Amino acid sequence: MRVLGIDPGLTRCGVGVVDGSVGRPLSMVDVGVVRTSSTLPIAERLVSIERGLDAWIEEHRPDAVAVERVFARSDSSTIMGTAQASGIALVVAARRGLPIAMHTPSEVKAAVSGNGRADKAQVGAMVVRILRLAEPPRPADAADALALAITHVWRGSATSRIDAAVARARAQHPNPVRTR
Repeated sequence: MRVLGIDPGLTRCGVGVVDGSVGRPLSMVDVGVVRTSSTLPIAERLVSIERGLDAWIEEHRPDAVAVERVFARSDSSTIMGTAQASGIALVVAARRGLPIAMHTPSEVKAAVSGNGRADKAQVGAMVVRILRLAEPPRPADAADALALAITHVWRGSATSRIDAAVARARAQHPNPVRTR
């Protein structure tokens, strides 16, 4: 499974591509940041993010896209831009018919480090360890995007198998007898 992780942001939108499956070593395919200038109007910045994410999808052909779920932080000035960038990520993936998953920061931290309250340094260190990298990707948005992709490979694969099993069961027994 190839997953594109997206850590949405208006100035820096982290992107990371990971290949792998549950129970097997994961590998980093690519990592980077889609940047926009704070001097540009918001609409132009969103178009730049759209073009950048579209290029990443075109180049790497992911099987799924994992986007960080926006949540209210103490710094409310960044929430709107993050939400706008997140919406662009969802549209770009949906337009191509890719499965999309959204993971909260605490889900990602727990999946990657075992601690839902891990700090950025801990998450970065675990990304390095899991993907066998020489050093954490910079800036932190890039490492966060890889952590999202890792989380989706590990959690999304399990969810996909459960969904497939439920669909098979429904196909075999379309009108199950119900008892009280």
